Amino acid sequence: MQTIELGIDRLINSPQLREPLVGKRVALLGHPASVTADLTHSLDALAALPELQLSAAFGPQHGLRGDKQDNMIESQDYIDPIYGIPVFSLYGEVRRPTPAMMASFDVLLVDLQDVGCRIYTYITTLRYMMEAVAQYDKEIWILDRPNPAGRPVEGLALRPGWESFVGAAAMPMRHGLTLGEMALYFEQQLGLNIDPQVVVMQGWQPEAAPGYGWPLAQRSWVNPSPNAPTIAMARCFSGTVMLEGTTLSEGRGTTRPLELWGAPDLDVPGLLKTMRTLAPDWLRGCCLRACWFEPTFQKHAGQLCAGVQLHVEHAHYQHATFRPWHLIALLFKAVRMLRSDYEIWRDFPYEYEQGKLPIDVINGSPLLREWVDDSAAHPGDLLTLTALDEVNWRDERAAYLLYDSPEG
Repeated sequence: MQTIELGIDRLINSPQLREPLVGKRVALLGHPASVTADLTHSLDALAALPELQLSAAFGPQHGLRGDKQDNMIESQDYIDPIYGIPVFSLYGEVRRPTPAMMASFDVLLVDLQDVGCRIYTYITTLRYMMEAVAQYDKEIWILDRPNPAGRPVEGLALRPGWESFVGAAAMPMRHGLTLGEMALYFEQQLGLNIDPQVVVMQGWQPEAAPGYGWPLAQRSWVNPSPNAPTIAMARCFSGTVMLEGTTLSEGRGTTRPLELWGAPDLDVPGLLKTMRTLAPDWLRGCCLRACWFEPTFQKHAGQLCAGVQLHVEHAHYQHATFRPWHLIALLFKAVRMLRSDYEIWRDFPYEYEQGKLPIDVINGSPLLREWVDDSAAHPGDLLTLTALDEVNWRDERAAYLLYDSPEG
């Protein structure tokens, strides 16, 4: 087994690697999963290095230390009680850093664990910080981490005009990049003259079993956001996140969020039968288990829901064939076929987007919703769209891949 060393560990372990930081004011952009191999938070590990001048820290959605449990809850700025440095929220009064925030450092270290999905807001926060670094002539280093969903690409690409805080660029839902690779992509696509420094991982094998992106035998999983408790969630998220735009529960308020779906009035056996009839290939690579659950908060709180859990561990998981985005798209289609009047789509300001249905914001266009609601549309019609988007993205991202891996 090849030993893996993440970006933060390489920086901590190598005085030579961090030598360019000496004499400069250093800030960290991190969250609860920003930890070293021994599970020390990156802020604490950096603060313990006497030659580094730690001047500020930034927290994305859910906060630097993970202070907000539910989704779309803002965090505030504060002074760190241990180090006396300002901790700025990039999910509070602002999404983009202010001039005062940018004046607090010379070099920004980004140490964020992603889950491999376009809608996960840490990608957008990275983009906004890179744009600010270019504007204010700062430096940015990305301390790279694994993509726990691996290299596969899946879903519709975001269409022009649909950019949002959950849609930073025209990529499919499941993008297959690490955050370091994403930074190289943003630099080129946005024309940023900043030369981001990626502290690459050593020994990461993106498609190696049994983790297929996550080094199960060597690294503990720490929630990068409160409702990301397992590797299974990261594998499912590119599909189950779409449930946020619907009246169906995605399992928030349970112990397995974003691995479950359901509602009090669902005919689960009928739905599963319809899904298997429509597109059996879209259900491969996992095990679907009918179950019951009662959310303690969010949708259907306190109500018994008929639902399904996606099992993507052990022998149930087939990395090369699992297609979570298509699976959940098929669920929506089956609901619509069985009950044409079912109110699937929610309507509320999703991530501060007004006047657009959340399902469209999530997917970066109305194409998925229109396919679901069109009684004449078949699985092949959607597959024609996604296949083209996926091929185009694989070709586009190839220039930014930093780690050997077969194309997924």
